[in-house]
Amino acid sequence: MTANSAILSAAELRAELAGSRPPVLLDVRWQLGGPDQRPAYEAGHLPGAVYVDLDHELAGPPGAGGRHPLPDTEAFGAVMRRAGVTSDGPVVVYDGGQGWAAARAWWLLRWTGHPDVRVLDGGLAAWVAAGGTVSADRVTSMEGDFKPTPAASGLLDADGAAARARAGLLLDARAGERYRGEVEPIDPVGGHIPGAVSAPTTENVTGDGRFRPADELRARFEALGVTEGTEVGVYCGSGVSGAHEVLALAVAGIGSDLYAGSWSEWSSDPDRPVATGPAVAHA
Repeated sequence: MTANSAILSAAELRAELAGSRPPVLLDVRWQLGGPDQRPAYEAGHLPGAVYVDLDHELAGPPGAGGRHPLPDTEAFGAVMRRAGVTSDGPVVVYDGGQGWAAARAWWLLRWTGHPDVRVLDGGLAAWVAAGGTVSADRVTSMEGDFKPTPAASGLLDADGAAARARAGLLLDARAGERYRGEVEPIDPVGGHIPGAVSAPTTENVTGDGRFRPADELRARFEALGVTEGTEVGVYCGSGVSGAHEVLALAVAGIGSDLYAGSWSEWSSDPDRPVATGPAVAHA
């Protein structure tokens, strides 16, 4: 995946929307533990954008698989078709600016076989800052024909994540204090998967939420242990910010796999080992 295939700027999106093959727009605004963002969408969104609810449409019910397990494939496909997503038409996803929710939608579409989906770098805030207009109009989309087909690769389960930490590189996208086990505001146990390397996703972006240049991201990941041929895995709290790290790796031209259950699944099993303390140099 090239950098240009993963994200686009507000100016690039404006040009594509005015072109002969405008992308389908998905608004995936979301706040962890916060209020429903549909009212914010209804108050103003990119013209033509369809709202997608992360908690209910980009995730299955919370349970043994974590707080945001992957959605049922058929249900996800129905949501995407309702939004107007076709099998080969371009899709652009955005959120309020943090990028986590947009990355989750991006990852799901990529993993289920969509060939042309990108994230608006900086989200709605970047669009508005660039002079883009917003609309409160009700959006009705033509039914799409996208049928998701999950890939055989790109996804890790708990055993796969543990193996990746031993034989490859497993990045923990959460804040450093959660990785170290100093605080754990959500899950029952603090700490990290043994062998994982702390790589907070917040360090992949600038203060305005835009991704750092590809060369800076590549240098960052190389410093964390990515070398030629390294198999990279990513996890976070529940598979949302982890998708953002997978996106950052893609911007840098580095392939990676997501442990979607992440810490919320891992820590729910008392038999799984837990490590705490600062990161050690990756072997």
